[in-house]
Amino acid sequence: MSDKVSRRQFAALAGLSAAAIANPLDGADAKAAAAASRESGFPAGFLWGTATSSYQVEGAVNEGGRGVSIWDKFVRIPGKIEDGSTGDRANEHYHRYKEDIALIKELGCKAYRFSIAWPRVFPDGDGKPNAGGLDFYNRLIDELLRNGIEPWATLYHWDLPQSLQDRFGGWRSTETCKIFGDYAAYVAEHLTDRVKNVFTLNESGRFVQFGYGLGIDAPGLTLPQREVNQIRHNSALAHGLAVQAVRAHGRHGTRVGPAENIDVCVPAIDTPEHVVAAEIALREMNAGYLNVIMEGRYTDAFLKYAGADAPKYTDAELKIISSPVDFLGLNIYAPQNYVVPSEEGAGFRPLPIPKSFPHMSSDWLRIAPETMYWVPKLAAKIWKTDAIYITENGTSGDDVVSPDGKIYDTDRIMYLRNYLAQLQRATAEGVPVRGYFLWSLMDNFEWVFGLSKRFGLYHVNFDTQVRTAKLSASFYRNVIAKNAAGV
Repeated sequence: MSDKVSRRQFAALAGLSAAAIANPLDGADAKAAAAASRESGFPAGFLWGTATSSYQVEGAVNEGGRGVSIWDKFVRIPGKIEDGSTGDRANEHYHRYKEDIALIKELGCKAYRFSIAWPRVFPDGDGKPNAGGLDFYNRLIDELLRNGIEPWATLYHWDLPQSLQDRFGGWRSTETCKIFGDYAAYVAEHLTDRVKNVFTLNESGRFVQFGYGLGIDAPGLTLPQREVNQIRHNSALAHGLAVQAVRAHGRHGTRVGPAENIDVCVPAIDTPEHVVAAEIALREMNAGYLNVIMEGRYTDAFLKYAGADAPKYTDAELKIISSPVDFLGLNIYAPQNYVVPSEEGAGFRPLPIPKSFPHMSSDWLRIAPETMYWVPKLAAKIWKTDAIYITENGTSGDDVVSPDGKIYDTDRIMYLRNYLAQLQRATAEGVPVRGYFLWSLMDNFEWVFGLSKRFGLYHVNFDTQVRTAKLSASFYRNVIAKNAAGV
């Protein structure tokens, strides 16, 4: 969900070349194996999970010694949140985590992706840590493990300590990057005896562009493109510093990687030339963050396009940014670009999305199940990774409580069934997707939409805090039990 204008302009990139996409499996035997896998389901050991984030669910913003985040301040600016709500209370997950973990267990999930609120652990971002804040995550992790659920922690899901925004301009300064590395080291030292998988930053593409470029998200700034590009570089540097911190301070065997809302590029037609165009597009449209992390360099086309607005950096920073990761987390919801081959510019041309393109209750959430096939397939080839996790996928819905008290969200089931079928198609062809985290466990505070957009498998009455399973919870439970998409 990054800026549409910049994506369209980026199509003017200078020419590049690319090799054709090779199917990981070739020949009649491979086709037979893929067909059999599609019938049998996902690979053995496939990890099924669900996800939330700290500010969206925890509430208790003034409890346990937690400091103020940029979202605590932003939600109080008139007109910024669609329904005028805040995350002050949210889902009361801070107090109801045992109840919510029981819901995860009820689904049959074996993993839970949650984020750690930086200002809960370090109220000012740095300085003296808050023992009470860390203790909450200790209790959460222990309860997960008692219920046979593996904790997967995200270090940053947008709730930057307001003190760092006030003192350094937030991600505008490399001081914040260094402090983030220190925070990552502290968390790794204290939690990786039980947390074996750590994500660094969630969705740099969203929080940089929307928070510092468009002013839509916290901290609500509208900076020139040169500064936005530099902030994006800084976020990549923060990622690299966090990777190094986890390596240095985490227990042996701790794995670490990014979780990014990749700018999705899909071939308009499944022909070799269209697939090559989509491969080029996926690399170049993500050149400002994911690609520099995975390759350790900015592409020539990116630098040429950015021109005088290109970020300033050193070789030493690029080395930190490209610190080896153990997996690649991809948040996949909707296509940003259908692409066709082009003899001009970069070798691809993004097509405009027609007004009639189908979407879910959120206008931006266009329905394109094939994204779940093409994106991991192309990403694995481009960045030569052998471990991909779908760290977010799901949909909002117009959930209505029926007279019988139930929520029959067949729209969400339709969406999930089709996306998971395409993911199963990818794994059947050998694409190294190792797990899937459904967004979200329950309805929560959905950023600028407040409480008006519902993404959960469990309906939440935000007045009473009662959780009610939607029909989609039964669907997902069945998928997990069968280890298959159910088509």
